[in-house]
Amino acid sequence: MTRPRLVGFSANIQRPSKTRTLVEAIAAEAAVRLPVEVRIFDLVDAGPGLGGALTRDQLSLPARRVVEAVEEADALVVGTPVYKGAYTGLFKHLFDLVAPEALAGKPVALAATGGGPRHALVVEHALRPLFGFFTALTVPTAVYASDPDFRDGGLDSAAIRQRVAEAGGQLAALAGARAASPAPLARTAGGAR
Repeated sequence: MTRPRLVGFSANIQRPSKTRTLVEAIAAEAAVRLPVEVRIFDLVDAGPGLGGALTRDQLSLPARRVVEAVEEADALVVGTPVYKGAYTGLFKHLFDLVAPEALAGKPVALAATGGGPRHALVVEHALRPLFGFFTALTVPTAVYASDPDFRDGGLDSAAIRQRVAEAGGQLAALAGARAASPAPLARTAGGAR
């Protein structure tokens, strides 16, 4: 039996980043609980071809590879820095190019980073509805971390580390159940599962 593919996507344009640190931490927690193949991407990996593509067939090869990895994953950890109360524009653009049916029934952990606590609800008011559109299975625990939660490039907050562990555990449980089921969850003709 092949190991499930867990893809992490950080919507940051630089490495290292706090967002990538958070995405990696959730993916690592899931991997402790379920043997998975983990791949992590940043917007940097998509290259400048992502922003210039108005349609999927216009994607550069690096951008196409990121979109395909997201679609082909068995589970996702997605994270974005928050700017002015929302996810980044290129994060949304990448998911605008993902086939809607590709994420149906797929377990997804949500994460975001920002400068302070006033952006904390972006995971509930922006990310969760976006993945609801895709009928993805978002885990109950979302993780938001702000600048004071990090020190020397790592997570410093015990409360955030606890939420990371919860989100990673929930993602592993859903991905494991999905991998063990005889057939993947699919949409019916009416769009519901």
